[in-house]
This record gives sequence, structure tokens and C-alpha cells, in this order.
Amino acid sequence: MRFLLVCLCLAGVSAGPAVRPHFRRGLNRIVGGTEATPGEIPYQLSFQDISYDQVFHFCGASIYSETWGICAGHCVSGEDWDNPNCLQVVAGEHSLTADDGTEQIRILSKIVRHDNYDGVWLYNDISLLQFSSPLTFDEYVQPIAIAEQGHTATGDCVVSGWGSTVEGGYAPDVLNKVTVPIVPDEECAQHLLIEEYMICAGYPDGGSDACQGDSGGPLVCSDTGSPYLAGIVSWGYGCARPETPGVYTEVSYFSDWIKTHTGS
Repeated sequence: MRFLLVCLCLAGVSAGPAVRPHFRRGLNRIVGGTEATPGEIPYQLSFQDISYDQVFHFCGASIYSETWGICAGHCVSGEDWDNPNCLQVVAGEHSLTADDGTEQIRILSKIVRHDNYDGVWLYNDISLLQFSSPLTFDEYVQPIAIAEQGHTATGDCVVSGWGSTVEGGYAPDVLNKVTVPIVPDEECAQHLLIEEYMICAGYPDGGSDACQGDSGGPLVCSDTGSPYLAGIVSWGYGCARPETPGVYTEVSYFSDWIKTHTGS
């Protein structure tokens, strides 16, 4: 059932500053990127369904602490809250099909989705994933910091995931990454209708983006002098299209909310 909820595609309409386009949800992937090296992105999580006698990767997520991950709200449905032990995250993952020897698997014990989440427009598209037991931090598994409340990201940032490498194509087996520049809100708003808690990233000519399988995954920036989680892969109009940047949940808008609900 989650596959239908997470992977539902809505009919497209023309993009513009006055009308939000309908978009592909939960089907995001890395376009125009390269394969990451094992351990290069130690904060990356694979979010997986284990309820159908096989493991199914359907979203990305990020490690916030030993016991919490940060994900998109649209990656979890109401039924997930009732039975989170049918979901797991894998830290230290590189290949989804091979045993890398670095993986740490944790069943979920709790899901917290933002109270004001809207699944139609993807308002407040953020959730927290509590692990059933703590992760052990090592060379391949590390948390990613978040910026202080209200910080605005700038510069080039890295988005990563296991999504497909061309629009409508198949997903790769290994973790991919791509560098994309932050697009100022006023520029992004010329093409897409965004809210104050969204952040855009991409090139004017397109070619590099997140799209199928990357939803919920990290956009990490370093304009503060060290890497931090600036965005969560949320939505986009197509994938890597010219003048159509990817849209991410702006994590710094929710920093205080994250700290309150994780007790950190």
C-alpha cells in the first residue's frame, strides 16, 4: 500500500509563480552526478520497507543522532505510524544489493511527522525517525549537523541518494551524489511557487538534480565552514529540467522543532 502512496504521480500542469505545479512525489533521483565512494557520505540512510517478504528501498534520510533520523513527511503515511516496526533504516550502506560489511540496520520504533504537514502541497514536508536501538558511529556511519534556526544556505551543496540517473530511468545499485548551487528564493519564485520553509537548488540549464528514490534524502551545504543538513529532498517539476530547480524542505526553518522532538 505504501508503494502507491509514496510513488503516486500526479498529472503535470504549467509551472509559474502564481500556480504550484503538480509534481512527482517520492520518486526522486540523482541526475548528472557520480558514484560516491564508500564512507564518503556517512550521514546517508536508506529508508526501507520490510513488510512484504523482501526489502524495498523507497526513500532516503539523514542521521541526526545515534537514535534519530531526519526524513521528508511524504515518505511516511498514516499506516506507517501505527506499525513502524515494518520499516527500517540502513546506515553505512553503499550498494543496495551487496553486503558491504559496513551496514547497520535499525528497525524503527517511532515516527514523528510535522503536525502541519500537507500531503497535497507538501507543506511542512519533514518527519523524524526514531531507531529501535542506537547506531554505532564509525568511519562509515556519522551524524550530520543542522544549522541554527533561521540560517539561510548559500553556495554549492551536495545531494545524494540511490535514485535513477535519468528522468524515468532505472535506479542505480550504488549511492550517487551531485553538486548543485542554492538558488535564491526570489529567483526560484520566478519559476515555482514556494513557501518560506522551502529552499531551491539547481543550475539554470538543468542537468543536475535529485529525483526517483532520493525523496527524504540530504542536501548538505558548507557555507558555515563545516557541512550541515540544509535541505530534505521534497519535490520537483520533472527532473533536472532547465529553469526548474529542485525544491527541498529548508531544515533551518525547523531546527527548533527538531531539537524539541528529539530531546537534543
